[in-house]
Amino acid sequence: MNVCILGNGLTSLTLAKSLVNKGINVEIISNRKKNKTYYDRTIGISKINLDFFNKEILNINKLSWNINKIEIYSENLNYEKILNFQNNGKNLFSVLKNNELIDYLTKKLKKEKLCKFKENLIDKNILTQNYNLIINCDISNFITKRFFSKRLIKNYDDFAYTSIIKHSKVINNKAIQIFTSRGPLAFLPISKTETSVVYSVKGNQEFDFKKLIRFHNKFYNILYIRNFSRFRLQMSNLRNYHYGNVLAFGDLLHKIHPLAGQGFNMTLRDIKIFSEIIQQKINLGLPLNVSVNEEFEKKSKHINYIFSNGIDFIYEFFNLESKSKSKIFSKTVKFLGKNSNLNKKFIKIADNGFLL
Repeated sequence: MNVCILGNGLTSLTLAKSLVNKGINVEIISNRKKNKTYYDRTIGISKINLDFFNKEILNINKLSWNINKIEIYSENLNYEKILNFQNNGKNLFSVLKNNELIDYLTKKLKKEKLCKFKENLIDKNILTQNYNLIINCDISNFITKRFFSKRLIKNYDDFAYTSIIKHSKVINNKAIQIFTSRGPLAFLPISKTETSVVYSVKGNQEFDFKKLIRFHNKFYNILYIRNFSRFRLQMSNLRNYHYGNVLAFGDLLHKIHPLAGQGFNMTLRDIKIFSEIIQQKINLGLPLNVSVNEEFEKKSKHINYIFSNGIDFIYEFFNLESKSKSKIFSKTVKFLGKNSNLNKKFIKIADNGFLL
């Protein structure tokens, strides 16, 4: 069985390792131009997804920084805490540096006999090669433009700014999110002395990023702030997940606002579903063909659509509060957060999406 994966980003590498572990030959093909490495970006992985990653893909505990508490504040309520998530000190999710996980996966895959890396210009000839499945994780190649251009898109008037702050040593196992007048700001610990910052800011006006981070920071003795990167935000859902034996994957399928840190978690849930379908085919001695893509779309598309719109609802909820300059929304969330059963439900959804 031969599978081709287009693209060499985090999704491609994670999916490749999952397939190689099942004894499947994988070719990872990417354009000659090397992907830009973002050293200021991190990813959050929920506990159940981290367990899946460690067991079914690759043990990444040594790269992970565990978070056992999440606190949410509102600038509109003078930085009063409105939500608090914890589970008796147990790990809620983990934060990893994006570039470190990519490097680690690449290193492991290059040692696998079943995996090959190729740098080729991706063109129509790829469709005639002898692959059981072609999995497209590349947002810019001709296959994407030709077969996967129809999507539901919502462009936010937001840009995400990411950086890493260096601070004095602290017990750093608490993630913090502040809903500010400009947008949601997240502090995501990655060590005792470093914390990732993700700030989703409304509009395209210039501002002093470092000054604004220091203004909203109430938690760290900041020593310095690294330079930041910036990218536009949107929500999108692909209308059709596959074209014949070609399957779209990762950001091609869905993009969401980063305020809940669920982007890569959605992709990991997709990999879990895809992996289970593949394993069922192997167990039954069935070939890997278009039926795999059909089953995957049937099982995952509606779940991804509902979940991405749920994240959008949270964004619009707090965005409306900012526009109306009312405190009633934050006060309502604070009131609901006091319900222990509802609090546990929120934690469960954040951990496992709607695969409950």
